[in-house]
Amino acid sequence: MTPGRPVMPGADKVRRTLTDQGSESPSSAPAGEAPAPRTGSEVAAYGATSAQSGLVPLTIERRALKPDDVEIDIEFCGLCHSDVHATRGEWGERPWPLVPGHEIVGRVRRVGDEVRSFSVDDRVGVGCMVDSCGECENCLDGVEQFCDRGNVLTYGSADPRNGGEATQGGYAQRIVVTEKFVLRVPETLDPAAAAPLLCAGITTYSPLRYFGVEPGERVGVVGLGGLGHLAVKLAKAMGAEVTVFTRSAEKGDAARELGADDVVVTSDPTALEAARRTLDLVIDTVAAPHDVNAYLRTLRLDGALFQLSLPSGTMAPVDPGLLIRRRLSYAGSLIGGIAETQEMLEFCAEHGVAADIELVAADELNEAYDRMVAGDVKYRFVLDATTLASTGAGSAQAEEGEE
Repeated sequence: MTPGRPVMPGADKVRRTLTDQGSESPSSAPAGEAPAPRTGSEVAAYGATSAQSGLVPLTIERRALKPDDVEIDIEFCGLCHSDVHATRGEWGERPWPLVPGHEIVGRVRRVGDEVRSFSVDDRVGVGCMVDSCGECENCLDGVEQFCDRGNVLTYGSADPRNGGEATQGGYAQRIVVTEKFVLRVPETLDPAAAAPLLCAGITTYSPLRYFGVEPGERVGVVGLGGLGHLAVKLAKAMGAEVTVFTRSAEKGDAARELGADDVVVTSDPTALEAARRTLDLVIDTVAAPHDVNAYLRTLRLDGALFQLSLPSGTMAPVDPGLLIRRRLSYAGSLIGGIAETQEMLEFCAEHGVAADIELVAADELNEAYDRMVAGDVKYRFVLDATTLASTGAGSAQAEEGEE
């Protein structure tokens, strides 16, 4: 493995492919049909009207289609723990109402006159971002998640190119997104199981690629939840030997079913001691406060530990002696750029990697949130967006959100 700033293999190819597809003629309307009307539309959605409201049926307005926009009929949207934090006000005050959801898969409904990469009925996805400045060094390098001016998140962000209105996410029937932030979802992937790849998948894929995991190398995964189970699958698909660290001995069989070669129960000091200096890379997916020094001790010379979750409280300080004595790295990682996310989707299609999911209907979202907080899911919930129409969503704004 080769630490350092990566040049994504195939990133230029991805950009060229997306630019070239459909370049012979505009795809704004099928042959023989009139151009799509340029008016906004009201759609059914589920969201929060306050930090205390829970998720309720809403009607939201999607913007009128611009020349470089893609309008998508949403089929599925993954539920991320970030959605819980945002809608319950745990990450500060938000613009209300707030429709969450940034793991979106659907079919193209309409495209603007200048769109060349997508056509009506293409299966596409939208992840955590819907825009960035496109001009800073990071955007030009294809790492839009680190946009110097701040990217526009799929929900809860002010959108400067569209009047500063707050973005609304994927718990809805449709969404309109600029072409550059729309991803092509391979038809060979199950669309529901592909939805979590757009957040959890790229979050775990990116550090594995950044550190250049190669066949035969040894990767540790801390935690076996929504992020952890995909980290196991992706590392195995890259040819690594995978060790899962878990507090629960009962999760051992589940880890091996996912492809793990070894399981270390962290409550057993003997097992942790046996894992010392055995790994090249550790992917830490645990959001609860914990002592990372125990996992740094499992790394060999030039190893690295990537922190992917934001712990909810104070963490024990990292022992710099552990880093110095074996030239270790302690790093973080944040989703991935658009080109890398496209690369990840194609990798998953080639290797048969997808999330293990449980489908939920719109009227089950609040229960799913409670179960997520309790850890009662294997391993990701996904909203079936077709159920929005049968729950009263879109018929009337919830009373609390009418002001």
